[in-house]
This record gives sequence, structure tokens and C-alpha cells, in this order.
Amino acid sequence: MLARSPGRVADYLDAIAQLAPLIAKHRDAFDTERRLPDTVFNALADAGLFRLWLPRAFGGPQLSPTDFMSVVEAASMLDGSIGWLVGNGGGMSRAGGYLAEPVAREFFSDPRAFIVSATAAVGLAHKVEGGYRITGRWPFGSGAHHASHFTALASMKDASGNEEPPRFYYFRRRDVVIHDTWRVSGLRATGSCDFEVRDLFVAEQHAHDFIGVSATQDGVAYQLPAVSVFAWTVATVPLGVARGAMNAFVELAGRKARQGQVTTMRDRDIVQSNYGRADALHRAARAFLIDAMSQLTAALTEDGPRLIEARAVFRTACTHAAETALRIADLLAAETGTGSIFETSPFERYVRDIQAATKHIAMSPNNYVVSGRVGLGLDPGTFRF
Repeated sequence: MLARSPGRVADYLDAIAQLAPLIAKHRDAFDTERRLPDTVFNALADAGLFRLWLPRAFGGPQLSPTDFMSVVEAASMLDGSIGWLVGNGGGMSRAGGYLAEPVAREFFSDPRAFIVSATAAVGLAHKVEGGYRITGRWPFGSGAHHASHFTALASMKDASGNEEPPRFYYFRRRDVVIHDTWRVSGLRATGSCDFEVRDLFVAEQHAHDFIGVSATQDGVAYQLPAVSVFAWTVATVPLGVARGAMNAFVELAGRKARQGQVTTMRDRDIVQSNYGRADALHRAARAFLIDAMSQLTAALTEDGPRLIEARAVFRTACTHAAETALRIADLLAAETGTGSIFETSPFERYVRDIQAATKHIAMSPNNYVVSGRVGLGLDPGTFRF
């Protein structure tokens, strides 16, 4: 399958559907290898799923936020790790909208380019002639084993010793040491290992601001606040995994009877009620998430209370979506019974993948505190929201 140029969302959804048999074939290796098999990663890359936010100027589709969400959800329905890497990799292709054009063209000349990112500002940068010297070790490098480039936040002090706002610095794969730290319960195939550089020179053109970054390309994805756009790439995953669990439950309920009963699960009133409840929960949380993103994009041209409120409510929607996905997974697993705890059951994977995804800071319960403060007329209490 050739790398895709700009196309309709339907093309990506069709590509994901065609990849389902390949993913099912290799799924057992997801847990044992704790990374995607090369065959699966390359198939995703060749389908263009790591270029979803690449600017049109570089041959990318430059999807809208809601179209991006639809594609990530579809990938997440197949498998949580697949969705997580499509969200992260496809999301980080937006680097083409921040970097200088020659640098962006160089990075994405590889049709299988995949940029791994870390947003914890735990690195240190020192200004030198022509660029910076960077040292740091960052956790949660999703897709690290398949990266072409890495980017991470690092802090720097000015001449007076005052800490400046962190910036993003980009590294080549050959300059990075990957530490095998990803021994976890859920999202195991994301290979989200620590990565490290020591006293690495990074040219000025391979760095840009984090807060208030100036876009080099036109497009909504490049105008969104940095913290918000990072949240969107991961908060869209749990609802997709939950819908995958719902689809699996429909198939199971049509053929299985609970122990001691003759009728299939789907013929029981309680099962019908709980599935209907799960569907309502999913639709409501998804609608809230989309509405919050719509309100945020509508407020981008402003720099005042409306934008602050929109950013705070958006983060609430991310947390609400995560909590809803957890509730749906627990509800369906309870209906499935003890069968859901076996590794042979898809529900076992759905549950632990959702549990792992929702631990991400983008979906932290603290987001309710921020939106609550703003709603009560207080300041947000943090700049990262």
C-alpha cells in the first residue's frame, strides 16, 4: 500500500478496515514484544495514518480536528495501542506547521516518518552558537522503537539565571538512547519507553516555542494552543476503544447465553437496558468533546475570558470522555461476566487499555478543578490547561 497524499476521511477509514486482519494476526505479539511488530507499524505508516496533520504544503491531508478524531477513533476500535500511536504519530505530523519549511520537508521526506514527543519539561538546554546543547531523559515516548525523530521539552535560563519558558527541541533517532522501561498492563504495544540525550547539539532551526508557538503554515491544527492540541491527540482514543468494546459486546450478545439460561444475552431486558445506557453515555461524551473543540476553535481569534473558558471546558470534556469510556467498559465487562477477565476475551484488553489511556495527564480529574475555578470567576490556577 502506497503512502497516501491528501484524501478524504473515508479513504483513511477504509484503510483502517483493510488493516483489521493484519492487526488480528499479530495481536498476540503486542503484549509479548511490548511494541508494534514492524509489519504492523509499516502498514499503518504506508496507509498515511502518521501524517494526518501534515500540512497540505508538504503533501499531507491537514485534517480538521473532528476528521482527525474520526480516524483515531476508528483505529482505536481495532486496538487501543493502534489508536494511541495513530493519535500520537498522526498528531505530531503537525510539526510541519511549526518548523521552517526546509526542515519540515527534510523530516517528512520519509513516507514513514514518525515523531515521538514528550511534554514533561525535564530536559535542560544551554544556548550555544548556532543552537543549543540539550541533556535530558523523558518518559512516555510512545512509538519510540519506530521513531524517525524525537521532540521533547527542555528549560533554559537567561543571562540573569531566570528560567525561560520551555521550548521543543527535535532530535534524530541515531542521537537518542531508548531505555526499555515500558512494562505495563495496558497499551503495551505502544512501546512508550523513556528516551535520553546527553549534551546533544540541536540547531536553532530544529527548535520552536511551546507556549505561543508561531505557526509557519495556515490551518486550525497549528493555531490551537499547544496544551490543547496535545490533549486532543490522546483524549480521542478512550472513546474509540469503548466503541470497539461495544461492537464486540454486540457480537457476543447475539450468540452467547449466560450460564444457566437458555436465551441469548441480547434477548434479556437488563442487557438491552445496559447496552442502551452505554450507547447514550458514549454519544453524549463524544458530542461534548466535539462541541468543546468547536467552541475552542471559534475562540482562537480572541485573547480574553472567552478563550480561557473555552480552553478550560475543553479539558473538562477530555476528562469526561475518559471517565465515560471507563464506565462503559466496566458496564459491559460486568454483563459479560467472568469471561471478560480471560486473556482470550477482547474485553480484557479493552478494559486495561482504557484504564491505561485515561491515566494520561491530559485526562486528569484536576481538569474539573480548572474549569470549576474559571466558572466561579477565579483564575485557572495553572497555565497548562
